Amino acid sequence: MPRERSPGKRRWRHYETAGGRRPVLGLIRALSDTDKAEVLAAMAEVRRDGTRAARHLHEDIYEVRADGERVIYRALFATEGSRSQILLSLVAFTKKTQRTPPEQIKLAERRLRDWRSRSRTTTHDQRSKKRR
Repeated sequence: MPRERSPGKRRWRHYETAGGRRPVLGLIRALSDTDKAEVLAAMAEVRRDGTRAARHLHEDIYEVRADGERVIYRALFATEGSRSQILLSLVAFTKKTQRTPPEQIKLAERRLRDWRSRSRTTTHDQRSKKRR
C-alpha cells in the first residue's frame, strides 16, 4: 500500500513592508491574550491541515477565521514555496460584515505581488553573488 507523501512542514511567515513593518504581526501583538490565543490557534490549524482549514477567496488568497471574545478576526494569506509550505500572512482585520470586504482582498493581492517581486529580486541577487 503506497504511503501518502507529506507536503513538508508548513510554517507561517508574515508579509513585511519595504519599511520593515509587519501589519499582521502588529495586529496579533495588540490583541488581548484571549483573542491572541484564538487567532494563533486558527493559524496553527492551517499550519497542520493546510488550506483545507481555510476558505478560498480569490486566486491565491485564502482566509482563516478566529472567534475572539466579542469580535471575529480574519487573516488573509497565500501559500508560497515550491511545495506550498510557506503560509504568508498578508492582511488581518476585524470582520464586521458577512462578506469579506473586497478592499481587504485587493490589499492582500497587492501585498502578495509586492512580496513576490521583492523575493524574486533577492533570489536573483543571491544567485548572482554565488557566481562571482
